[in-house]
Amino acid sequence: MALTLRSIGNAVRASLRFLAGSPEPKRPGRSGSKHGSAKAAPAASGKSPRTAAARAGTTSLSGTYPGDFHGTATLRYAPSPDGRPDPGEVVWTWVPYEEDHSRGKDRPVLLVGSHGKYLLGLMLTSKDHDGHPRGQRDYVDIGSGPWDRQGRPSEAKLDRVLQIRPADIRREGAILDRNQFSLVEDALRRLRGWK
Repeated sequence: MALTLRSIGNAVRASLRFLAGSPEPKRPGRSGSKHGSAKAAPAASGKSPRTAAARAGTTSLSGTYPGDFHGTATLRYAPSPDGRPDPGEVVWTWVPYEEDHSRGKDRPVLLVGSHGKYLLGLMLTSKDHDGHPRGQRDYVDIGSGPWDRQGRPSEAKLDRVLQIRPADIRREGAILDRNQFSLVEDALRRLRGWK
């Protein structure tokens, strides 16, 4: 009888995970390379337990959003296949809306540096801003990469710098090419006076 109830319980939990868009739980001994194709279930599927909340637009952070970064910082390009998020990498995280930090959306972010315990990141978008007067100043084309499943070209949004706790990064998407990162560095130096 206990085995039957356990089987039913497992089936119900699996069904609820499927409906919520959550991946299978991690099993001991299963691990994957950070930048390789053999990623753990959350990275490969692009879903996590926080994905349903992110789709609903509700807070999906480990704590209160500390607010956007204002000021200057030192730019760094230091991607490393060590399983931790580093500047120069595109990662997926929950990004709060500018007008309401209690709501937001799961999206790709380019890490450009750090400030205290936070990583600094720029939101990426596949919407083209080249034709808009503001777009030429506030966005930098970085090309396409594995962070966008449809292979669309992306732009980094320069007028908003996010502060991100490393624990809030859901998965790594890719390492941005050094030449493309240099375009972002040049724009941040010009617009924000970063070093």
